[in-house]
Amino acid sequence: MIRTQISLEEEAYREAKDEARRQGISLAEFLRRLVAGGLRHRRAHSRPWMRHAGQVSSKDASASRSVNAVVYGRPRP
Repeated sequence: MIRTQISLEEEAYREAKDEARRQGISLAEFLRRLVAGGLRHRRAHSRPWMRHAGQVSSKDASASRSVNAVVYGRPRP
């Protein structure tokens, strides 16, 4: 882990500290989670289809084969 220093407006610092306390975590952990969330959002936009991964379940055990047929033009085995 790399240590870094940031500057926050006083009000933002107070609010972040209060929220971290409510969540039962340190301010550092709270900020790490915010940064990680922002980066996940950015990565999702670089591959927009990934936003939807895992959101829908067809209950069809062979669904991935039919998806391959549509996406890659491969016939179902």
